[in-house]
Amino acid sequence: MLSRVRPGHERMLWAPHRASWWISVLFAIGSLCFVVAPWRIYLDAVGGRAVGATFFVGSIFFTSAALLQWLESVNTDYESHEASGGSFRAFVWRPRGIDWWSSGIQLIGTLFFNITTFRGMTVTVDSGSYNHLVWQPDALGSTCFLISGYLAYVEVTGRLLDRPPRTVEGSIVGINLLGCIFFGISAITGFVLPKTGIEVNVALTNTTTSIGAVCFLIGALLLLPEGVKGADQADEAEATA
Repeated sequence: MLSRVRPGHERMLWAPHRASWWISVLFAIGSLCFVVAPWRIYLDAVGGRAVGATFFVGSIFFTSAALLQWLESVNTDYESHEASGGSFRAFVWRPRGIDWWSSGIQLIGTLFFNITTFRGMTVTVDSGSYNHLVWQPDALGSTCFLISGYLAYVEVTGRLLDRPPRTVEGSIVGINLLGCIFFGISAITGFVLPKTGIEVNVALTNTTTSIGAVCFLIGALLLLPEGVKGADQADEAEATA
């Protein structure tokens, strides 16, 4: 993997040599942006432009984390590949791997959110092009997140409708899937009626966006101890080899 294990016990809060640490931190920052941006009190404090910028910046952090997660997925056997004379890879064709599909679809979803949040800064709700330029990418991004979250859930549970194990990994996929569901609800309730320019339910849209982001924030923070556990296990395996 991209993460490098250092001798001795791994630190949880500061481990920039691990890609999993960066994934966790980047997702956490992006999630925090989406937690605070929807609320009226934040709008009143900073203004509409700053709210739009907060959403856009948060989406960039999402994309950065998703890109790292994708690279982790396609380089899971990086060490053995490197030892055999290979090199770091940005893409592999592995359609039978659930993690390959999950991380790839998640990355595409974050790109849709980049489009949504960027255009949302300039396209007003009552604009006739709002549905096409803003809402549709948002709906597609939420759909990608939902598919990605469910695939990650199935990868951990091993079955389509099974409960996740009582582990940190199980908690991560469970809470992330819940966040994806809330983002999906937000996309549905954020639909703008084409003729009137009135959102179906502004309050519900903002609330579900924030709750979904809280779920992602929790999942990102849970990844910190999970990354330490994986690094420590690799360290132990190397010591006993």
